[in-house]
Amino acid sequence: MVNESPHVRQTILIVEDEPLLLMDAVDMVEEAGFEALEASNADQAIEILASRADIRIVLTDIDMPGSMDGLKLAQYVRGRWPPIEIIIVSGHRTVPTEEMPERGLFFSKPYSRHAMTAAMRRLVS
Repeated sequence: MVNESPHVRQTILIVEDEPLLLMDAVDMVEEAGFEALEASNADQAIEILASRADIRIVLTDIDMPGSMDGLKLAQYVRGRWPPIEIIIVSGHRTVPTEEMPERGLFFSKPYSRHAMTAAMRRLVS
């Protein structure tokens, strides 16, 4: 296990196609002390994931344009990058447990910033 410096911020990739919700999620992640990366669809997210080895969590909305929705992205991430933790959010539907990726968490929008940041901290500890 790598001994991480206390000055190194954990990195979270936020995948959200709605600009205002993306900005709000970035603010929440950064205020919680994490580094935030942004993608507006699954294709961008996969490009970022392929180019960075420091991403600890993917926080994705389900409903997005592009080649796959957030749920398919989560399954793809779980298969290709198993150590990365996954948080899925949606304001339109819930996800049955059997459709969630292993170790994945689900939050309905609007979600509690406190509950979300607490979950992120648990996932990287």
